[in-house]
Amino acid sequence: MRVFGIDCGTELTGWGVVDFVDGPRESRLEPIAAGAIRLDKKHRTPQRLHQVHLELTALLEAYTPEVVAIEDVFFAANAKSALKLGHVRGVAMLSAAACGLPVMEYAPLSIKSAVVGHGLAAKEQVQFMVARLLDLERAPEPADAADALAIAICHIHNARTAQGLLR
Repeated sequence: MRVFGIDCGTELTGWGVVDFVDGPRESRLEPIAAGAIRLDKKHRTPQRLHQVHLELTALLEAYTPEVVAIEDVFFAANAKSALKLGHVRGVAMLSAAACGLPVMEYAPLSIKSAVVGHGLAAKEQVQFMVARLLDLERAPEPADAADALAIAICHIHNARTAQGLLR
């Protein structure tokens, strides 16, 4: 199973690709790629959203995942920030749908629980555990890329749990 994780942001949108390899002797997570789409602060919102769409679509076509996983909406104190983030999330979902891919959404607490073991983990703990789970020498940079990998790992854990329940 190949999962494309997206950590939506208004300045950086992280992305990460993880394969789940279910071998005869062992199962493992395999990191494929990760990075971030850096948005120019000088550009207006429509141009930024267009850039996110173009780059995500190209990445989805290049890495051919089976599913896209993104972080669910969280409640923010600043409504304007939440609205801007919602625009980016919408473009991410549109990009996935345009590529014919299903989109799964996960709450921040679920992502942290799946990766660290508890939902109130600090950002640094998530980055550390992503590196450990993917057998990386250090946490991926920028932090948004590590978060996107965490979202992909969360989906893999949830999908495996669901498969186990169906047996």
